[in-house]
Amino acid sequence: MSALSAGQCTIGVGGDAVRASGHDFDCDVLVVGGGIVGLSTAYALSRSAPGTRVTVLEKEQGPARHQTGRNSGVIHSGIYYRPGSLKARFAVRGAAEMVKFCAEYGIGHEVTGKLIVATDRDELPRLHALVQRGRENGIPVRELGPAQISEYEPEVRGLAAIHVATTGICDYGAVAAQLATASGADVRYGEEVTAVDRRPWGVAVRTRSGTVVRARVLVNCAGLHCDRVARLAGDDPGMRIVPFRGEYYDLARPGLVRGLVYPVPDPAFPFLGVHLTRGIDGGVHVGPNAVPALAREGYRWSAVRPLELAGTLGWPGSWHIARRHWRYGAGELRRSLSKRAFTSAVRRLLPAVTEDDLRPAPAGVRAQAFLRDGTLADDFLIREAPRTVHVLNAPSPAATASLPIGREVARRALTALEPSRPRTAR
Repeated sequence: MSALSAGQCTIGVGGDAVRASGHDFDCDVLVVGGGIVGLSTAYALSRSAPGTRVTVLEKEQGPARHQTGRNSGVIHSGIYYRPGSLKARFAVRGAAEMVKFCAEYGIGHEVTGKLIVATDRDELPRLHALVQRGRENGIPVRELGPAQISEYEPEVRGLAAIHVATTGICDYGAVAAQLATASGADVRYGEEVTAVDRRPWGVAVRTRSGTVVRARVLVNCAGLHCDRVARLAGDDPGMRIVPFRGEYYDLARPGLVRGLVYPVPDPAFPFLGVHLTRGIDGGVHVGPNAVPALAREGYRWSAVRPLELAGTLGWPGSWHIARRHWRYGAGELRRSLSKRAFTSAVRRLLPAVTEDDLRPAPAGVRAQAFLRDGTLADDFLIREAPRTVHVLNAPSPAATASLPIGREVARRALTALEPSRPRTAR
């Protein structure tokens, strides 16, 4: 990851962009992005530094309209992630905190546990590796044989499985809305950031409506657009968001599945494969796959934004990953274009399912950071520049880990507020 470099653009706001005296600041911390990470940051700021004035700008008309509100609603255990990584530490901690938060505010949730099932012999070594990883991360894991799989999920078939007791489900949209309320922040919807002017003493941001907000510190939690916001601030993030659409179906016969059932993931990819998730509404979601989206918010094949697509195709990392993993990508594309192929993938875990059992459901888009050399950013990525904190990679399990992520981002933002501590890019 290359170091962020400071820069600025001029916002015409009637003379001075920001006054050094501080009397003209509209807030202390300005958060760009009203998804669960941005709102968790606002919530953490209010808890750790009462009196800090926080404003959140969100371009949509409400919270959690993209990654937060379009995922499978799983509270992840943290079993998949490299021990010691931010993903591992924050997911394990965040899962327990998310259950507590939902209980405190009366938000629908359930600790269901889940099965990770091996259906081929070549998956068994990876399954055993997950057992070891789970134990290293402090997660209770139980190994199961075929007969024991049936005790948990009578319709699921596999050679072996592991049961992860701490996995659960919740309504992340409701969590985000509660964070917005409980934070006490000035949350402004329908305000898309179009320009950033950063000076040594603060930051001014202009939105598409013409509104100008002046702050002492800027926090970028823009998700699918975080790299664009970083560049608006004059910083080189050294990465590019490449959007991947995840397509879902609803199971017409939800009684086939009791809880959560996952395949054994390929560690070379950040995607967990097509899985079965019983939601808090009692329905069962099937998916997602992972196909390149043709727009940052490309929830359908028909959603194409030429400039955004050109940005993806022009990024060297996109071509590196395509050459390296074209076979995997071709399989995902086939499952996107063929319901029969998608059904076949599901039947590896759930033989009783038929094409008629799968009903199209809303898709999601994952904001995956790619480095210039084609490397996937496999951990949460938080970078700082003068008066700025950028959250540059926060895909799954970011919703699960949102409370610890918010505290970490808030800590860095509060450090940037300290007038006696010089801020340098790093």
